[in-house]
Amino acid sequence: MRVAPQVVLTEEQQRTLQQWARTRSLPWRQVERARVVLLAARGKQDLEVAAEIGISNQKAARWRKRFLKFGLAGLKRDAPRPGRAPTITSAQVQEVVRKTTQEKPAQATHWSTRTMAEAVGLSEKSVRRIWHKHGLKPHLSRTFKLSNDPAFAEKLEAIVGLYLNPPEHAIVLCADEKSQIQALDRTQPGLPIKKGRCGTMTHDYKRNGTATLFAAMNTLDGTVISMCDDQHRHQEWLKFLRVIDRATPSGKEIHLIADNYATHKHPKVQSWLAHHRRFHIYFTPTSSSWLNMVERFFRDLTQNRLRRGIFRDVEELILAIGQYIDKHNHRPKPFVWTAKASDILEKVKRARKALDNG
Repeated sequence: MRVAPQVVLTEEQQRTLQQWARTRSLPWRQVERARVVLLAARGKQDLEVAAEIGISNQKAARWRKRFLKFGLAGLKRDAPRPGRAPTITSAQVQEVVRKTTQEKPAQATHWSTRTMAEAVGLSEKSVRRIWHKHGLKPHLSRTFKLSNDPAFAEKLEAIVGLYLNPPEHAIVLCADEKSQIQALDRTQPGLPIKKGRCGTMTHDYKRNGTATLFAAMNTLDGTVISMCDDQHRHQEWLKFLRVIDRATPSGKEIHLIADNYATHKHPKVQSWLAHHRRFHIYFTPTSSSWLNMVERFFRDLTQNRLRRGIFRDVEELILAIGQYIDKHNHRPKPFVWTAKASDILEKVKRARKALDNG
């Protein structure tokens, strides 16, 4: 008769296995394995262990060998299994990746799981798993715009320098206009939120006029100086500059960041700035409105107050904007700029290189 290998336990192993065998909080399989090893340590053979616990001889022999090879750690989990042999070859996987990244389907702009599955002869689920594994998302697309401004680097460094190292005894303002804000009224009242249903509104609407918001955000404390008007010509921009002049302490220098809109460079505006020496204006590079932090405030205004708003006339729209800004100024929160100019320039260089290589 074949004799099973002898099991010898240390005091610590004996104590641990006894705790496992008595506990009710561990998985039953781990309790069962502990009992197998304890009986084996008492000199019992696999047949005797199997009969006492009520398991097969092979199972008793397996966990005796596993303990002798791996110790207590070998009883906590099953051994890794090889699993089913893969039915999709590496060549097929590479073909899916190649077609996804280098080709487009006929009469379509991008691949779907169904069109790719048909093209390579695999199932839709297999294509989805391959895309997920390689981080491919052909159904998504993001827009980008690289500035062609020849003075991009100089303007970038000047504006980022104002954000990261603002001058002393001066105010840095990010100014811009949000034009053509529509006073929209829905054709029917919306349905309120209820359990199992989000709020709803009709997709069609009535236009009740437009307004333009002029805003200048203080980068230090986040407060906003604002003005609403019907148009956004150089006359309104000049009026807003006068509002800024009155709303800020007269002894402070004003560093004003604005975009390249022609209104901001009108000769009459330039003449006014020449007579108000404390104003220093910095123009963002072309196609780089993201450098102006007031755009972030406009985004919050649109998201939180305008997009779902109901306005029966322009006056109601202007009142809502004013109330939102008043509440913002009551507890202002400045946006913190963290990106260095050198990091942005490196990213732009990589983008240009990718475009040139494409």
